[in-house]
Amino acid sequence: MKKNTYTLALTGLFGACAVALSYLESLLPTEAFLPPGAKPGFSNLANLFAAEALGPLPALGIALLKAGFAAFTRGGTAGLMSLCGGVLSTAVMLLLFRKDKRLGYVGIGVVSAVCHNLGQLAVAAAMVGNVSVLAYLPALLLFGATAGALTGLISRAVMPALQRVLRRK
Repeated sequence: MKKNTYTLALTGLFGACAVALSYLESLLPTEAFLPPGAKPGFSNLANLFAAEALGPLPALGIALLKAGFAAFTRGGTAGLMSLCGGVLSTAVMLLLFRKDKRLGYVGIGVVSAVCHNLGQLAVAAAMVGNVSVLAYLPALLLFGATAGALTGLISRAVMPALQRVLRRK
């Protein structure tokens, strides 16, 4: 019982961090240096931490929380795109942490960020009824890979300290 309470509390903390980081990302002026609609994805740090340290249900719960936050603050379309991208990237993250740790945090960050973008593009293509949005794919892949590498580097730097805290429970 104590472990379940601890995991739930950590999931809540990581979820709160994800929502706060998502909000802070929305304040960045994107016109100058990001593709339209793109965000750096720092809120995905919480998913990466949860996927590595807490497991599938907490990580997917955080993805759902982020999608709900997006829907509440930016509308249904943003919520749906966040849901599809977030669940796909979290599922891939979980799979890679379980099956192929050779990629490390940077590799997993890159692959999951690219999957997040692919999930969002799939929703966009379905919404407009054609694949013309795929013209946006090269820019999103480049940006997603860069943002994912940065997220992975941050995770690689922070995860040892987080693991030490988690072992003290």
